[in-house]
Amino acid sequence: MSNTFDPDHLRASLQPLSAGQAISDEGRAYQRFYSLVGLGRDGLVNSRLGRFEVGGYEIVTQLWMPENPVATLVLIHGFYDHMGLYRHVIDWALALGFAVVSCDLPGHGLSSGSRASITDFAEYQLVLDRLFVEAKILKLPKPWHLCGQSTGGAIVIDHLLNHGDESPAQGQAILLAPLVRPRGWTWSKISYYLLRAFVKGIDRRFSENSNAPAFLPFLMADPLQPRRLPTAWVGALARWIERIENAPRSRRSPLIVQGESDMTVDWSHNLAVLNDKFDHPQIFMLHEARHHLANELPALRERFFEFLTERMDAPDG
Repeated sequence: MSNTFDPDHLRASLQPLSAGQAISDEGRAYQRFYSLVGLGRDGLVNSRLGRFEVGGYEIVTQLWMPENPVATLVLIHGFYDHMGLYRHVIDWALALGFAVVSCDLPGHGLSSGSRASITDFAEYQLVLDRLFVEAKILKLPKPWHLCGQSTGGAIVIDHLLNHGDESPAQGQAILLAPLVRPRGWTWSKISYYLLRAFVKGIDRRFSENSNAPAFLPFLMADPLQPRRLPTAWVGALARWIERIENAPRSRRSPLIVQGESDMTVDWSHNLAVLNDKFDHPQIFMLHEARHHLANELPALRERFFEFLTERMDAPDG
């Protein structure tokens, strides 16, 4: 069996999740490449690939459905990431009896758009809102829980601060190494304003953002990884940070997991902001953990999954 797939061809072949379209051979090849088959306790989870359109983008979605699901996890990946990197989080949620619905953000993974670029972070909110519509059409069981890693966490934060009370996702909100501002942001912002008129992007530097030794080599060989950092995305981030730091407080109380060896986000600043913005968020610190918590060493994942599992039945806020 081949593990090769063409992202554009695969995306074009997809129907909405609600159509119940059987996964094609190319879709199966994609799932095998990222070890997205055989998930769940018995490996008999029903999965679907689909597509919706929003904001001028074609967004690829994915659903994993165990037998008799009791809740739903809405999963949002981080910058440069895609759904294929989140099998450990998906497997954890399935073991709890949750359905899992996710998508590749614009410019990421199988979705359309200029690679890793965005005009405004508001576009991410359009995608999240449309993902909620998909979950409603599919009649996925409530409560709906939210989970975002890094930039995915930023998307969840934005949603909670601006729509937390009326959100259809009134379960727990999980923030894994959430982005408010990245490490070294002052210099990055100065560089952006100096260079934006002359430079459209810079080459990406792959870094060790997990203690798992196989993760970085896998990323560097991953055909869905963007290879450049667009200056447009940095500008969108700058505007978003200002909006978030000036946003009103929320009554929601997210669950936050943060590694103290994270060299990607300015986590001490970020946690101070989140403590101010939310009502007594519960924070679990992992001294050894780096940034990509979804792909950390098994022992580290086990520790924060245990923290989360103990709190999934409790209402948020």
